[in-house]
Amino acid sequence: MSEAIPALEPDARPPSRARSTLFRRLADVVCLPASRVNSFERAMTADLLVEMLRAARLEERVRVAQRLAPLSEIPNALLRLLLRDHPEVARPILTESTSLTDSDLIGCARHAGPTHRMMIAQRRHVSEVVCDVLVEAGEPPVVEILMRNEGARFSQGAIEAIAAATRVYPALIAPLLRRPELRPSQAYVMFWWAEPDNRKLILSRFAVGREVLQDAASDVFAMAAADGWQDPLARKALQFIERRQRNRAAIDKSPYESLEDAVAAAASGLTRELAAEIAYLSGLKPMTGAKILTDPCGEPLAVLCKATGLPKSAVKALWKAMRRPETDSTGQMVPALEQTLLIYDMMAVDRAQTVLRYWNWALSSALTPALLRAIRERDEEAVDDFSPSAKAAMLALQHDFG
Repeated sequence: MSEAIPALEPDARPPSRARSTLFRRLADVVCLPASRVNSFERAMTADLLVEMLRAARLEERVRVAQRLAPLSEIPNALLRLLLRDHPEVARPILTESTSLTDSDLIGCARHAGPTHRMMIAQRRHVSEVVCDVLVEAGEPPVVEILMRNEGARFSQGAIEAIAAATRVYPALIAPLLRRPELRPSQAYVMFWWAEPDNRKLILSRFAVGREVLQDAASDVFAMAAADGWQDPLARKALQFIERRQRNRAAIDKSPYESLEDAVAAAASGLTRELAAEIAYLSGLKPMTGAKILTDPCGEPLAVLCKATGLPKSAVKALWKAMRRPETDSTGQMVPALEQTLLIYDMMAVDRAQTVLRYWNWALSSALTPALLRAIRERDEEAVDDFSPSAKAAMLALQHDFG
């Protein structure tokens, strides 16, 4: 009878030549083609290799992983062990193996560490479901790598989650703006907490015209007018599509003869009542107007003036009315005002109107008592029950309700 082989604790003694050879031979058997070894023999060998690897040294586990990485099919128990092992053990398989399924990657992402998730994010192809799991982990470095990966594909749920995270991690804004999955509504709401360079990018890339919609609905305006504008859904959509930005009905009720007149009156001091009046005359709700006029940088002011047909001088007039400095100690124009005027020159009227109407839609018309409660309570899960404009409102207004 042969002598029993004693069980070893990890690293209990230096590895012998027999041990190193056995690791190599067992890995070789697992790598044999189906014509040389059947599935049961492969599974048995893999089980033995798993037991040995549990007590093996790091360098031994790395060598086995490197040997198995090129395989088109790795036994499941062995694969799970290696994927969740030390990052150096998992690396050959996560970076080289093309046979990993979404299930394999999801299991690794959920049960391993940040370094493993970072390696998954760097794979040549990352599916939507795997991206969802990586985004759910809430690790900005992993998400940033994932967004820079052209082979990654994001679901709209993941994009919405990242857009929300940019409030706390603004470094994610720039790579997110380059993703093809990002929608205008998501970009416009991120605008409110983006840096000037990213704001300019949002307005230049996502500020689209509405010519196609206007052509498609050209005869619908007459139909809605004939019905007395009684259908609220049609009225709301047509308000978004129409070419006119200013509220003509508000002029009749206003103490000012025009929007220009209201802006001129602001030179004496921009009160809350006057700000609300400017919003009404511009075709906006007071909450949208307040968000624009209280923005610390000023780009929204440029959008407002361009969309409503106000001249460039109106931008400077409102800037001055808000008691903001126009020049620095050297007499040079302050960067914030310079950026605001640049945005005014850059944007076409129709595109500025699109941005303004998205803001008005998201920041005011989408607000309901239930949504306001969700905003105040910061209940992001509850907002899943709301429309895209409602979700945008929650993101944009959370700070205001803080």
